Amino acid sequence: MKSRAVNDGTLPEGPVRTCVGCRQRASRSELLRVTAGSDQDGHQTVRPDPDGTAPGRGAHLHPTTECYELAVRRKAFARALRITPGGAGASSAPVGEYLDSVAMKSTDRDWSNSS
Repeated sequence: MKSRAVNDGTLPEGPVRTCVGCRQRASRSELLRVTAGSDQDGHQTVRPDPDGTAPGRGAHLHPTTECYELAVRRKAFARALRITPGGAGASSAPVGEYLDSVAMKSTDRDWSNSS
């Protein structure tokens, strides 16, 4: 009879992915998926894919500024997405902007109901 490993909280439930920033493993639902794309000028960019439905190769990142900055510093997006370095390389600014907008939404409060 085969023995089954019991999940004692050390392994996340469901599919597990590795953050390209901090290199820690986490549940896919905890991470932001990013994909390679291009901007209106045809330059390569790294784009956020919060729904996880965009076609093509993807990489995963904790949705924090710290992990984003680590990934940029380590040039992890180009490596994980297999982007060919053309000129200045792919811009990851859209991911940074997305993370900033998510952070702003989480700090906004509805003060109209407070007394």
